[in-house]
Amino acid sequence: MIARYAGSVRSRLTLIATVGVAALCVLVNSLVLVGLHKAAVDYRTQEVTSAALRVVHLVKRGDLTSVIVTDVEGIQVINLDGEVVASTANLMGKDRLLTLMPDEDSASRTEVVCGLTVFDPPCQVVTVFRVYEIEGDWLVYAFGDTVPWYVHPWVLAFLIGISAALTVLTWFGTSRTVERTLAPVEAIRQKLDEITATDLGQRVPVPPNPDELHALARTANRTLDRLEAAVEQQRRFASDASHDLRSPITAMRAQVEEALLHPGDADWEEIARALLASLDRLQAIVTDLLTLARLDAGEPQTVETVDLAQLVTDELRGRAHGKEVKLDLRPDVVVDGDRLRLARLLTNLLDNAERHAETALTVSVYNEGSDAVLEVLDDGAGIPPDQREFVFRRFTRLDASRNRDAGGTGLGLAIAREIAQTHGGSLGLADSDTGARFVLRLPAKAG
Repeated sequence: MIARYAGSVRSRLTLIATVGVAALCVLVNSLVLVGLHKAAVDYRTQEVTSAALRVVHLVKRGDLTSVIVTDVEGIQVINLDGEVVASTANLMGKDRLLTLMPDEDSASRTEVVCGLTVFDPPCQVVTVFRVYEIEGDWLVYAFGDTVPWYVHPWVLAFLIGISAALTVLTWFGTSRTVERTLAPVEAIRQKLDEITATDLGQRVPVPPNPDELHALARTANRTLDRLEAAVEQQRRFASDASHDLRSPITAMRAQVEEALLHPGDADWEEIARALLASLDRLQAIVTDLLTLARLDAGEPQTVETVDLAQLVTDELRGRAHGKEVKLDLRPDVVVDGDRLRLARLLTNLLDNAERHAETALTVSVYNEGSDAVLEVLDDGAGIPPDQREFVFRRFTRLDASRNRDAGGTGLGLAIAREIAQTHGGSLGLADSDTGARFVLRLPAKAG
């Protein structure tokens, strides 16, 4: 996909640059042609006018001959009777070609006249001068070819050649430049092609220049980091889950097989109670696994206003206490969240505290800045600082926990932290003089 995208970008950028230069060349050439054409027309008009003036001088000096030699296409001199008295060789014997006259208050007139079949092209720049004589006015007509829109074939060929060369050079240069620019994208694509689900340790190369591609590569590597961590977590989770599920299943199988070896001596009532205990453990593990799966999937939660102090009171009311519970509940500690999930979080913390407490546990609720805080503190042995994050990993139980409660799933604290995070809060362990101090922080509901 990245390769197709890079190829598409390369082609599009090259095409855009080439078309842009071609369009610019057309525009510039048009402006150049307009300027050259105007200059050429002015020059041709000046040329025809100068030729006509030379003949006017000849008439005034009396040096006019019947055949006029000039550089323009043709000249005719008309006397006061309207007869052609002199002309260029190509117009000898031709009648008067035009009746064009200068204005009454002017000595000359210049126009472009078409339809003059004696010339090729038939459109000519014509200048007529009035020559004042005593016996009457004479007229001098000078004819010159009009300038074509392209001025001259060589001018057109030069402009087309320059435009074609610039367009080709732009295409080639842009293609090479874009190819070099997108080379890091190709390197990223090749590396991504090499990375598989079983080999997530590789990373894409990061270009040295701090540009968009540099940021893209760093983002891709961060994504691969998260992907590798997620895959590793799933592998570890699957391994731990299979191990924890295997234990009660193995125990039940061993009990049944032993009873079947000596069915007459087996105490089936005792075996049934043992099997029920193993089934309870299996059910607890499966329930916790289902809860984690829902949390990982981002299953929508019901949002309502929850008073944390009231939540603690309600959860403790119907709960059998093996240890003394001390309460320090401040009023008006309110959050927005899913009451059932927050109750599950609190239950998990209370269960953990009761397992590790020696004689009592303390539950505190209070506001701290913009946070609503819930603390659960036990008076047990506590958790070493280097293991405070370890206890939140799934299927993690410290040796002390295994000794106190061999039937735990090892998912309670992991579920509690997941619930806290889905509510935009945090759950962690804080320092305390005795025991373990779990601190839940949630965004307090704005008053």
